[in-house]
Amino acid sequence: MCGIAGWVDFTRDLSAEGARIGEMTGGLAPRGPDAEGSWLSRHAAIGHRRLAVIDIDGGGQPMVTTRSPGGGEIVLTYSGEIYNFRELRSDLLARGHRLRTRSDTEVVLHAYVEWGAAAVERMVGMFAFAVWDTDARQLLLVRDRLGVKPLYYHRYPGGLLFGSEPKAILANPLFTVRMSEESLPMAFNSRLAPQGATPLLGLSEVRPGHVLRFTPDDCTETRYWALPGHEHTDDLDKTVKTVRDLLEQIVAEQLVSDVPLGTLLSGGLDSSVVAALAAEKLRETGSGPLSTYSVEFANAETDFRPTTLRPDRDSPYAALTAAHIGADHREVIVDDARMLAGLPIARHARDLPSLGQFDASMLELFRSVRETSTVALSGEAADEVFGGYPWFHQPDAVWADTFPWMGDGVRLTDFLAPDVQARIKPREQERDLYRTLLAEVPAVPGESRLSARMREALYLSMQAPLCLLLDRKDRMSMAVGLEVRVPFCDHRLIEYVWNVPWEMKTADGREKSLLRMAFADRLPPAVLERPKCAYPASFSPGYAAEVIAGVRALAGDPESPLAAVLDRQRIEDMITAADRPTLTHANHAHVLIPLLEVDRWMRDLRVTLC
Repeated sequence: MCGIAGWVDFTRDLSAEGARIGEMTGGLAPRGPDAEGSWLSRHAAIGHRRLAVIDIDGGGQPMVTTRSPGGGEIVLTYSGEIYNFRELRSDLLARGHRLRTRSDTEVVLHAYVEWGAAAVERMVGMFAFAVWDTDARQLLLVRDRLGVKPLYYHRYPGGLLFGSEPKAILANPLFTVRMSEESLPMAFNSRLAPQGATPLLGLSEVRPGHVLRFTPDDCTETRYWALPGHEHTDDLDKTVKTVRDLLEQIVAEQLVSDVPLGTLLSGGLDSSVVAALAAEKLRETGSGPLSTYSVEFANAETDFRPTTLRPDRDSPYAALTAAHIGADHREVIVDDARMLAGLPIARHARDLPSLGQFDASMLELFRSVRETSTVALSGEAADEVFGGYPWFHQPDAVWADTFPWMGDGVRLTDFLAPDVQARIKPREQERDLYRTLLAEVPAVPGESRLSARMREALYLSMQAPLCLLLDRKDRMSMAVGLEVRVPFCDHRLIEYVWNVPWEMKTADGREKSLLRMAFADRLPPAVLERPKCAYPASFSPGYAAEVIAGVRALAGDPESPLAAVLDRQRIEDMITAADRPTLTHANHAHVLIPLLEVDRWMRDLRVTLC
């Protein structure tokens, strides 16, 4: 995994902009601690930071080739893993290409030479890359189907800046850091962000499953992948077997690495399946035992309070699974001091509003993982694919005419001053986004009313909510130079499971029935029967008090960048009211964290609100 950055401008000479590209890639150094490189020409400046995972000696970047001797150079800067690169490599060799390395980077470059932008349709993996084609005077920005790897850009008259993280673009003075009032809803809750949008004016993301093409005459973004809608004809037994076969294949593919590798293990169904398959495969190849990792908060035995989203603690189940599969397990304990110390680092890694404790604790987990592993597999997306969240199984949430996880819960935009609410209409923004996304859902003729509605609910969850989880996982892992792979995001699995009727996805009367049935023989019964439990949250009274005190301070601070837009009395009313747990939040501190984080993000980046 790596960090990529670049600058294309058809109106100026960039051949002497090496120092500027160095500044753009310099902030990405944690993503690529092993090497750096740049390539300069009249209209394109391309940079790279490398985390060496495959072909340690031969995969340096930017990587350059030509279509023919004497032809214009084609330059690639790439971040990710192509899991089928060996098959693509064989195909390219058969077509006459000469490849000098064992890296997937060279395969991506020559695949572009052979098939152009359509090469991405042949790739299986997680990736974000840029190709500058000198002869075509064209820049391509490409992002994987689910958006596992990030790719941001800023377009201005005549030119375009891009990078793995916003900080690469912020390092160029051509970008001005500003946010409009209309972007406050997505700043407070990125689960309500349209794909490709960010709170910063002029900063966009290449959307998952899209290719952006920039030329002197145009800038267009084209979709190359979408969820297919068609009738599912396999019976239950065949469906369960297909899920099992696909995941066995996917996990085996994602274990390929020239550096130490482990898995994250919470003791939930998703991570336990991945860990069990990985441990089994490593035993077969004589490469075990598998290293597994989990996170826990100090004093959780006394502080923890069960909620709908977190009904129990991970520790006992993670230990049980690790013992069952013969893994070498490490539990990372995060106390308040460690978490508070990690918050500024997590904010810097994010560049966009942080998730507070959820980011900081994950950063500390990954910091410990990186001491012994460079690659880790994780269980993200299983809940969105198989239907694991509580709101998928509560009729009131399912049939509410809004995002199922929102319901009648608190919106932080409710704490905006009345005049601001009147100007930006946050509830209307939410409804408009909801309607827009519903119109995109690929329907299947003849399915039941329940299955059709659940298709909508799953689709909604696979948009901004999943992007948020993947973005957090990428930022916190790459901040310490750790590559995290996500088997449940493989598009082959998602395409298959997407069309399975809801009645089959809940065949045993519970969430994620297909996954449970497919691996019933691989896991301890207690883990198989464990209800969904989300990533751990801190219930520490000390941390909650820090959050509440911080929110009170910002509400009363005339120097806060949010001072002019917040309703101080409503915030105080919320703080003093009794806690009312919701589907997604355990207490007021959990609800209010984004207010504090947006304030600090705006201060750190000197964001101007306009």
